[in-house]
Amino acid sequence: MNTIIEKQLHKRAAVYILGLFTLATGVAFAINSDLGVSPVNSFSYILSRILNVNMGICVFAFFASLVLCQIIVLRNRFKWINLTQIVAAFIFGYFVDLARFILGDFTFPTYFGQLLMLGISIMLIATGIILFIDAKLVSLPPEGLVQAITEIKPPWSFHSVKIVVDSALVAIAILLSLLFLGSIYGVREGTVLSAVLVGKAIPYIRKVTDPLLKRFFGDI
Repeated sequence: MNTIIEKQLHKRAAVYILGLFTLATGVAFAINSDLGVSPVNSFSYILSRILNVNMGICVFAFFASLVLCQIIVLRNRFKWINLTQIVAAFIFGYFVDLARFILGDFTFPTYFGQLLMLGISIMLIATGIILFIDAKLVSLPPEGLVQAITEIKPPWSFHSVKIVVDSALVAIAILLSLLFLGSIYGVREGTVLSAVLVGKAIPYIRKVTDPLLKRFFGDI
């Protein structure tokens, strides 16, 4: 029995890691498209531009701060197992830098090419979300914070809180960009398209991933 459980855990960990790397690659494609990054990554991107450090470092620092926010919001209701989100944040931050290194300066010419890069980004981000969620291990800190807020405010839905959190991150990113960089970076039409289309793409991608994951796990 223990062997079976360990085997399943290893499988889930593998899918989880693949999901994080796929998600990170989607972020790299969004950056190279130069049409704007997704709302949840907009703050980390601007911070990396301001501080002139690798985005992965900013992702980790920002995500770790979101875990602290969860502790403040939930207080004694916070489950300490959720501190493992910090480990997930570190892995994701590393993968963002790795994906950007692999992709380099690769891009497609013309505005249509930029849209194509953004489309690839949206598909990768949606796929990554599916994989790390279906692995059923630990949430990434942004989703963990949204879950924490909905836990203390039951009438508020996950979707409505996520919209508010994402909008706040974009607003802060724009403000910091204007204050420290003199112009708006990282937030463009692609940011809006990502916010709208990632969720809509998930059901279609699931038609492909669900049968594969069921075959891989055997119990999903």
